[in-house]
Amino acid sequence: MFPAIVKEPIYHQLNSHLRRLITSGAYPVGAKFLTERQICEKFGISRATANKALSNLVSEGLLEFRKGVGTFVKARALDYNLHALVSFTEEAIAAGKHPSTRVLHFSKVSPRNVLDEVPQLLQVGPDSLLYYVERLRLADDVPVILERRYIVAEYCPDLTRADLAKSLYRVWTDRYQLSIEGADERIRAVNLRGAEARALRVRDGAAGLLISSVGYLTGGKPLWTERTLYRGDAYEFHSRLGGIQPARYAQGRFLETERGSV
Repeated sequence: MFPAIVKEPIYHQLNSHLRRLITSGAYPVGAKFLTERQICEKFGISRATANKALSNLVSEGLLEFRKGVGTFVKARALDYNLHALVSFTEEAIAAGKHPSTRVLHFSKVSPRNVLDEVPQLLQVGPDSLLYYVERLRLADDVPVILERRYIVAEYCPDLTRADLAKSLYRVWTDRYQLSIEGADERIRAVNLRGAEARALRVRDGAAGLLISSVGYLTGGKPLWTERTLYRGDAYEFHSRLGGIQPARYAQGRFLETERGSV
């Protein structure tokens, strides 16, 4: 016997209608959206159903609620492509935002003075030289990324603080003629706390993403390693998955995937 066909819940149907209204451009970014009463009248549904639909769209990041004012169409989230290395500058421009960078720290360091696994990840000896970089990346003057990065100085010996206010990928490929192969990344959900939350202008404990990566030149030579925090409400991660593959495990954990080349 075939299972009975169950009709999609009303609020799911309503979500779909409202989502199409938003993504169609009928309500541009920053525009005030329909009120609960207007939704009730337009679609012939209850106030409770209208409220639930609006709350869902706020949770999805399509709308934002301003107390005492109403509900407004939220700016488009930045897209993080899991298949290729794309500069933050290009990501922000593609989302219709103005990118900018604040260089919080820039110094030369010896691997002898780096206490964690960075020298091993970058495959450098004690006599090598590293750059240590901290940058805050902003979209329309809103901080969205807090980046901490070590770079092998040998490959970009004259790197300056002014260079860091630009796209590093552009500096590496255009100025230093480096061929970047790709990066290995790990992505983990975190809560943003203390100075990091303040830098990203979010409440203490807000959701964020920590991306730990090692970037490589063609031939597999490490160029940089980073631990970068992303605001959870500012980014959407984008990927296209292939067909179903057998599950792969290593020591009880899924094997990490690799980012594609630039």
